[in-house]
Amino acid sequence: MKDKTIDIKEALNERDGFQVWWRLLRPHTLTASFIPVFVGTMYALVTDDTFHLGLFIAMMLASILIQAATNMFNEYYDYVLGLDTEDSVGIGGTIVRDGIKPKTVLNLALIFFGIAILFGIYISAMTSWWIAAIGAVSMLIGYLYTGGPIPIAYTPFGEITAGFLMGTVMIGISYYIQTAYVSKAIIFISIPIAIFIGAILLSNNIRDLDNDKLSGRKTIAILIGRKNAIIFLALLFSLAYMLTIVFVVKKTLPFWSLLTLVSGIKAAEVIAKFRGKTEPLQMMPGMVATGQTNTVYGFLLGISLLLSKFI
Repeated sequence: MKDKTIDIKEALNERDGFQVWWRLLRPHTLTASFIPVFVGTMYALVTDDTFHLGLFIAMMLASILIQAATNMFNEYYDYVLGLDTEDSVGIGGTIVRDGIKPKTVLNLALIFFGIAILFGIYISAMTSWWIAAIGAVSMLIGYLYTGGPIPIAYTPFGEITAGFLMGTVMIGISYYIQTAYVSKAIIFISIPIAIFIGAILLSNNIRDLDNDKLSGRKTIAILIGRKNAIIFLALLFSLAYMLTIVFVVKKTLPFWSLLTLVSGIKAAEVIAKFRGKTEPLQMMPGMVATGQTNTVYGFLLGISLLLSKFI
C-alpha cells in the first residue's frame, strides 16, 4: 500500500513540506470565494462610485477562510466516514497520504472559522449586524456540506447550494457592505458566477462518480450518469454565457463585459478533458480547468466593469 501511495503522490505531483498544508486548502477551489467578492465590489464601485478598502479586504479574507475551512471539514469527515483512501484523487491527501492527524485538520478548520468570525464582526460593526446573521448561516451550511447526519454534498443539492451561497449571496453581501443596499441588477449578474461555482462542484462529482456511488451518495452526476452529467456541464456553461450576453444587451452589464466570452475557450477545454475519460486521475485536469474557467470569467467581468468606469 505504501508503494501505491507513493505512486499516487508522484502522479499528482504532491510534494512534502509547505505544500502539504497548501494542498489541504484545495487552492483550485478557492476561486469560488475570491471571485464573487471581487465582482460584487467592482459593481458597487461602478454603479454607486463607492469603495471601502477595509471592508473589501475583510470580506475577501473572510470568504477565503470560510471556503478553506469547508474544504478541511470535507477532508476530515470523508476520512472519518471511510470515503477517502490513499489512492483518492482530488482531495488534499493530508490525512490519508501525508499522515497529518485528523484532529489537527479539524482544529485548523475551526481556527479558520474563528478568524473569519472576527472579520465578520468588523464588517457587521461597519455596516449591519444582519451580515453577521447571514454569515453565521453560511458558515453553518459550510459545515453541514460534509458534516452532520445528512451531508449536503451527498445529495443532489450540493451544486445549487454552493452556487447560491458562494455566488449570489456572496456577491450580494460584497455589494451591500459597499452601498448599504441590494439591487435587482446585482442579483441578476450574480447568476452566471453562481452557475460557474456550481459547475466546479459538478465537475468534482463527475470525477468522483464511481467512488461516490459505492459510498451511497446521490449526487446529480450519479443520478443522471457521467455522460449526461458532462452534457449538463456544457449546458450550464452555455447558459452562463447566454445570460451574460442578455445582460449586456439589456445594459445591466456594460459592453466591455463581452470580454468574459473569452473564458469560453477554457470552458470548451473542460468538456474536452472530461469527454471519454473514466479514471479519476484522467479527469483531474478537467476539474482544475473548471475552476480556472470561473477565475477567468470572474476576473474579466470585474475588469470589464472597471473599463466601463474609466474609459
